[in-house]
Amino acid sequence: MATFIAAASASDNTVDAVTQWWQSEQMRSWLVDKPIGIALILIVAIVGNWLLRRLITKLADNSIKKGKLSSPLSPRKTHVETDKALASTNEARRVSRIQTLAGVGRSAVTIFVWVWAVLAILDKLGVNVAPLVASAGVVGVALGFGAQALVKDFLSGIFMLMEDQYGIGDTIDLGNGVFGDVESISLRITTVRDIDGALWYVRNGEILQVANHSDRYSVARIQVPVALSNDPDKAFSVINAAAADASHDPTIRDIILAEPTVNGMSGLEVDHMSFRVSVKTLPGKQWDVQRALQSRILSAMHAEGIATPYPRGMAIFDMEESGQ
Repeated sequence: MATFIAAASASDNTVDAVTQWWQSEQMRSWLVDKPIGIALILIVAIVGNWLLRRLITKLADNSIKKGKLSSPLSPRKTHVETDKALASTNEARRVSRIQTLAGVGRSAVTIFVWVWAVLAILDKLGVNVAPLVASAGVVGVALGFGAQALVKDFLSGIFMLMEDQYGIGDTIDLGNGVFGDVESISLRITTVRDIDGALWYVRNGEILQVANHSDRYSVARIQVPVALSNDPDKAFSVINAAAADASHDPTIRDIILAEPTVNGMSGLEVDHMSFRVSVKTLPGKQWDVQRALQSRILSAMHAEGIATPYPRGMAIFDMEESGQ
């Protein structure tokens, strides 16, 4: 009987201890309040991140749909296809820029939301986050000094995107031997494929200047050398007529934005004179127009008897003049 009473007393004590443990404010906080709070923080972070990313995507899509560029006025108004091609080129660059900025914005939102969530969870667990924030600032300063080149690359990439200096598909010259088509752009690296097929990886922070050959329009420009024995007025007329005729060639007429301009005699050397021909073209199409113009002008000069300098080669010419 005594044993039974002792066991009952021990059982009552255990129940009382468990009840007191369960009813204690600290245990209730760890088993109920804190898990519920952490769950709410995670839900807010997930939903907030999804909503903000969706908002950025929606704004980008609306900007793409509502802000379509109209075809710019072209002096060659009869070439409807030319205007459409130019508008399509500019629109593609604008869409690419918006999509790139939207991607950067979504990444920034995700980082911000989850950093906030981690700090809020730590604070819920009773961790003093103030020293962590302060130490993060110190670490950030240290990293800033140790990774200045990386920070410079990112800042340059951000401003490059904001200012729309160039886009994917543009032909650019970075002034340091890198000349080609842009294949990809990130906040740190720009990749350029040159004419030989080499893929250049260029840090954005190292791009001090850039010449964009594909922004809005390009200019095809050639220098036509003519022998001094020719009549300058006749040479000008032949070159002007050949350039105008070439601009109506079906192979290039839809990529030309204005009639060719012959600037007259732009150079006079001891052995030849030269005429400059220029014409506005679609972005990146200037080289196609240059090739067509050079071929058509040279054929017209031959047909009209306009001699070029050293028509039979400089060495042969020198030998014949010396009587050898």
